[in-house]
This record gives sequence, C-alpha cells and structure tokens, in this order.
Amino acid sequence: MPKLTSTLVKSLEPGLKDKLVWDNEIKGFHCKITPKGKRVFLYYYLTKDFRQRRPVIGVFGTMTCDQARLIAIEWQAEIAKGGDPSADKSTRRHMVTVKELSERYLKEHAKTQKKPSSAKIDESMWQNYILPRIGNCKVSSVTRNDIATIHAALSHVPTAANRCLALLSKAFNLAELWNYRPDNTNPCRHLKRYAEKKRKRYLSMEEIKTLNSVLNNCEANKTILPSAAAAIRLIMFTGSRLSEILTLKWQYVDLDNRLLNLPDSKTGEKFVYLPLDAITILETLFENPQRNPANPYVIVGREENTHLVNLEKSWCRVRKLAKIEDVRMHDLRHTFASIAVANGLSLPIIGGLLGHSQTSTTARYAHLNNSALKEAVSLIGNAISTAMEEKKMDVIKAD
Repeated sequence: MPKLTSTLVKSLEPGLKDKLVWDNEIKGFHCKITPKGKRVFLYYYLTKDFRQRRPVIGVFGTMTCDQARLIAIEWQAEIAKGGDPSADKSTRRHMVTVKELSERYLKEHAKTQKKPSSAKIDESMWQNYILPRIGNCKVSSVTRNDIATIHAALSHVPTAANRCLALLSKAFNLAELWNYRPDNTNPCRHLKRYAEKKRKRYLSMEEIKTLNSVLNNCEANKTILPSAAAAIRLIMFTGSRLSEILTLKWQYVDLDNRLLNLPDSKTGEKFVYLPLDAITILETLFENPQRNPANPYVIVGREENTHLVNLEKSWCRVRKLAKIEDVRMHDLRHTFASIAVANGLSLPIIGGLLGHSQTSTTARYAHLNNSALKEAVSLIGNAISTAMEEKKMDVIKAD
C-alpha cells in the first residue's frame, strides 16, 4: 500500500469496477476510483459498538490529497475518543434551516389543520417577519434571544408581534416532534406577550338609526351595490362574521327554520339564527327578478356566478356619510353582542348566537352589563340597610 499523494491519485486509471487504493500511513484512509474516473477520498473505521462506517471525506479536484489527509487525521483522533464522525457529518447535513421548517409547517400543519385564511396569514408572517431575520439559521441553533429580537422588532404592533410569537411557538413544538430539536427546548418559552388593547367600539341606537338612513340613501342613489347594503344589514341583524356573509350560499339558507346552516365557519359547522328582518332581506334578494339562479351565492359580485369579494369601498363610503369613520365592519358584530347583553341575555346564549367556541371569547362583553350589576348591588345594599334598620329598631324597643 503506497502513501496517497495528489500525484498518485491523479495517475490512477479507472477499471471496470470501483478501485480502492489504501494509504499506508493512516489506517482506514483510502481513495476510490470509479469506472467513470471520479476519485473520492473516504475513511473506513469501526465505531465503539463495532458498526462499520465509510464516510466520504471529499472529491479529488475540489480538495487536495493533503487536505483529505488532515481531515482523516482529525477523524482518527475523534474516533479514538469514542466519537462517530460519520454520524456527526450526517446529522450536520440533515440539520434543517428555519426556511425549511416554515415550508413543512405550512404544508403539513397550516394548510391541513387551519382555515385557508389563517394559513395565508401564517405564510405572510413567515415571509415578512421571520424568514428575513432567521430564515437561513439552523432550527437547532435558534435561541430565545433570536425569537425575542423578532418579537421586539414588532413592539409597535403588539397584536402582530404576539401572533408571530404564537406561530413560532407552534412551529418549534413541531420541530421537536419532527426531531429537528431535542424535547423541551422551544426557544419561545418564557417570552412574555405584549399587552393588547381590545377595541370596545359599539354603535349607539342613534348611530344605528343614522347608518340605516345612509344605507337607504346610498341604495336609492345607486352609490353602492344592493348586495353590499344587504350584506351590511345581514351582519347587523345576525352578528355574523363578514366572511360568513360574503361567502353565504343559498343552499345554506333555511327560511322555514329561520336559520343559516354554515358547514365551515371559522369555528367549524355553525347555525346562525335569523330574526324576521334578516329573513325579509334574504327573501327580497331571492325574489329579485334580476337574480341569476345559476349563481349559488347570496351576496352576488360584479362578475357572473361570483360573490362579492369585500365591502371595503362601500363601507368606507357609508361610514363617512354616517360620521362613524372609526367603526370597522367587525364592530357591527360587537354591536350585535352589546345589544344582546343590554337586553339581559346570558353570555352562553350570546356565545351560541355568535358561534364562539370558547366562553372566554364571549366574556369580553361581560363589562357591558354594568347597569344590571349596579342594580344588583343596589338591591343587596338596600337589603343590608333594611336589616340594619330593623336591628336598630329592636335595640330601641329593648331600651
């Protein structure tokens, strides 16, 4: 066995099969010459549990024989200490980046476990907030400080910052499940979310009256589509989400039982119960002589057989005329809930009407019932006061 040198390796002629030439100084170090003339440096050894390994050091041409020899010497020393360079090399080769984690997260989790709209938001957060900062980092090397830096960079938009943190927390939980990181090493742990200010904008009765008047005028002047006005009214009368009304199909409408049967709302299958005003709106839309029976949607769009995509332009025009420019479309849903509370409906009932999957979501409206609480505490106070007066009278009589 000769000593491997670049001159020797270059001079070796390929055969019909792989040819192995072993170095006479470093045990296990050798060069393989393939039938096509490719020359590859390898290192053969046994692990401490007597498993055979033959990892590739490199290809002649991209590295010299002396460079390959130095790596072989390093591996020889590592093996003597009980190490396994081949396993370490394989591990390093398969260490995925955060970008690769994001791709698997979107494919195997977001697009299979979440609503399309939520998956789209996740994808946007990956692209805009996360990957530009740590996309090329190995998943196993991401630290809590890396995550904290991303979170802090979004401190001016606390809601977005918290959603981003929640996304990363889920992604790194999956990274542990997929063996990209050891268990219980999620770098998002112990990071505090920012306080979020919940909007508490509800229309007053006077504002509702003004809004209705503006809708009537806009319809009469044809400054908004009739379907847009109908959508706004349906949201007001049912407390439904905007997406639920815009994508509503006639096959989901059950006027006989006064409800909408939504097979796939944000919280899954959902029944929306209809007041008489909502039924009147739906009947008017259905009986409209200009309605195209081939269009399956209730809130029709401008294009044939489509639904209205959004209400942004129409709503901006309406709320400006009604002088309620700070009101979002979603605040109509909040208004529905606030009126329910004001009329004494319980939170579980309100949650059922709104389709909340968690009671904590409905609980945000509990503070609206202050008048009832004040009345209750007055009753209790009066009872205590009466009891005190009676006790006082007893004392006077005893004297």
